[in-house]
Amino acid sequence: MDEILQIDTIDRYNKLFGIETLHPLISVVDLRRPEQLVPYKMNIGFYALFLKEEVCGELTYGRGRYDYQSGTVVAVAPGQIIGLNNPKGVRPPAAKGVLFHPDLIRGTSLGQEIKNYSFFSYESNEALHLSEEEREIINDCIEKIEKELNHSIDKHSQRLISAHITVLLDYCLRFYDRQFTTRNLQNHDIIVRFERLLDEYFEGPLPQQQGLPTVKYFADRVFLSPNYFGDMIRKETGKTASEYIQTSIISRVKEQLLSSGKTTSQIAFELGFQYPQHLSRMFKRVVGCTPNEFRSRN
Repeated sequence: MDEILQIDTIDRYNKLFGIETLHPLISVVDLRRPEQLVPYKMNIGFYALFLKEEVCGELTYGRGRYDYQSGTVVAVAPGQIIGLNNPKGVRPPAAKGVLFHPDLIRGTSLGQEIKNYSFFSYESNEALHLSEEEREIINDCIEKIEKELNHSIDKHSQRLISAHITVLLDYCLRFYDRQFTTRNLQNHDIIVRFERLLDEYFEGPLPQQQGLPTVKYFADRVFLSPNYFGDMIRKETGKTASEYIQTSIISRVKEQLLSSGKTTSQIAFELGFQYPQHLSRMFKRVVGCTPNEFRSRN
């Protein structure tokens, strides 16, 4: 399973596993099918969303492996690597998948909104775990897509299929919001670590060495994908991760302005700004005045 197959089209995926192509840009696949039990690893050129209903077998994602509980949803974006590794003697996994090509939603409202479904860029340990009721809802969405695929293609097909996919993805968003809430304790621990990492970053030599920190820098250190980390921070604090970092920077600037005689340029350099005017612009946008005006007023 070392070779990575390049699978750019729905039809090529279907042919690889002996599945009839009902529509060139979308397919509903059943991972219980015997022809899909061969281990594989592929780089896909389309979106994929898999619902696995019970513990059996193992789906890989990049370098990660999913050890499923019942009712787990995995979403994959074009350009990502997925695979199936079903150990010998393990019965076929009860799972279904919806695969759709970007061309299917191009020019539709879903095509414009697809970037907002950030869970397509989550990592393997950030899959969506469903309750029985939620699993039934997701299954129902997939069945509606499958029924539309079995209908002969006409001028309404693209719009209807796109609408069904949108409903499916919107439910996934809702259930992820629920998951963020049910994992509130774990999320709080991550925020505490985030704040500690912020302190360590600005109190050490990293600002002069690497400049201003990125969301990815902190996400990597709490072992989350940038998208999942950002969504979790926004859910918990009401701010994006970037805004949270910016708030920390502004707080440090205010402290330096009022407790030291350092110039704005010195403060900007110490915090990792490439140019002092970048700090001044950020400060005025957030606080409503320049750093020097803030210092003189206080």
